[in-house]
Amino acid sequence: MKYLFILNDPPYDTERSYNALRLARSLASREGGEVRMFLLGDAAACAHGGQKVPQGYYNVADMLAGFMRRNGAVSVCGTCMDAHGIRDDELVEGAARGTMDQLSEWSAWADKVFVF
Repeated sequence: MKYLFILNDPPYDTERSYNALRLARSLASREGGEVRMFLLGDAAACAHGGQKVPQGYYNVADMLAGFMRRNGAVSVCGTCMDAHGIRDDELVEGAARGTMDQLSEWSAWADKVFVF
């Protein structure tokens, strides 16, 4: 099964991105599944490296890195990165600048699409 996650919310202040990452990591851990994630709008900040959070609080960038270690693929909307002042070299290792054309291709590729 091929899954695509499209995230729109910021890494903090809501738990939508947090919960999307939890589900994506779980699906990526299952044998035979492929999982991709595209970050749009405020969710572009999820892939910003070097996040500092209070002790005991979840770190979305670390969760995203864990997802990619399970062979998950992550792309970040390039226009959204620019709007949020995020440079390519500031992304979590493994995440890449993406485009709407790529999101369109990934949407056609996926058996299931989750939007958070």
